[in-house]
Amino acid sequence: MSEAALDALPVTTERAVLRLARDEDARRVADYQRRNRAHFARWDPRRPEGFFTDAFWHRRVAADAELSAQDRAYRLFVFSPDEATVRGHVHFANVVRGAFQCCHLGFGIDRGHEGRGLMRESLDAAIGWAFGPLRLHRIEANHRPDNLRSGGLLERLGFAPQGYARDYLLIDGEWHDHVLTARLNPDWRP
Repeated sequence: MSEAALDALPVTTERAVLRLARDEDARRVADYQRRNRAHFARWDPRRPEGFFTDAFWHRRVAADAELSAQDRAYRLFVFSPDEATVRGHVHFANVVRGAFQCCHLGFGIDRGHEGRGLMRESLDAAIGWAFGPLRLHRIEANHRPDNLRSGGLLERLGFAPQGYARDYLLIDGEWHDHVLTARLNPDWRP
């Protein structure tokens, strides 16, 4: 990650602080995952053994820090303004540089904050960071056709349909189609 991108974190909004998790956040992140286990289950792949434990998230936070240091992925968590609780996550995965300058976007919001605009606020800020200091040209985001909330949010954020992928992701033991979308950085310069 460039110094400019590091210096630009955390990103703050009126209702959130977005940043990479630190080791001391592992308990908060695990709590967020446990609170939302059923909420996310319909949309997420099966989780590995121990995923909902503090110990798993201590290891994952360290692995995520390494991926960020290698400029391969950035898992930002949406913290409350006092940073006491995790309310959501924004994940820029599969970062590819060179001629592509692209990544995949994943996101989720705590069930208690769904429908209040916090995810849009957080994604606006996170995308600004990804297109600004992180200097990405393209962000791809894919959603299941039946996930109308995510599809609508992506459309409002300026993501345009790119195609349709059959049997794209294995979720809960079944292959699911996905709508492929992308947003381009109009201000990108080499």
